[in-house]
Amino acid sequence: MRVIKKYPNRRLYDTSKSTYITLDDVKTLVLNLDRFKVVDSKTEEDLTRSILLQIIMEQEGDDGGSVMTNEVLQSLIRFYGQPLRGEMSKYLDSSVKVFLEQQDTIQEQMQRLADISPVNMMTKMAEQNMNMWLGLGKKTKD
Repeated sequence: MRVIKKYPNRRLYDTSKSTYITLDDVKTLVLNLDRFKVVDSKTEEDLTRSILLQIIMEQEGDDGGSVMTNEVLQSLIRFYGQPLRGEMSKYLDSSVKVFLEQQDTIQEQMQRLADISPVNMMTKMAEQNMNMWLGLGKKTKD
């Protein structure tokens, strides 16, 4: 597992590459499914969650549209302190996993549809017809 140290000056240091990195680099690690842990340089306290939340906060601030609406955020805040808080965490985790699996399935299906687009289908039919006509021409000559 990759270890990233966070220094008091807010800089992040990737110990495996011996170089300073940015939050965008950490985001890239997440997108690449790389395993990592962010720790405080002095106390070794695990800061991974706070760094991930910081990345989400920056993403939510971008003009690209929010994933977390005000209503969702308010509902999450209300859920803290509730007896079933742990169950909510499990539910959200499972829901996101299922959503991502469905997204992958949809993308695969869209790719298959692109492979059988009307143009591709017409091209294949034309090739089959051409082969059939060429084959018939050979039989009549024989």
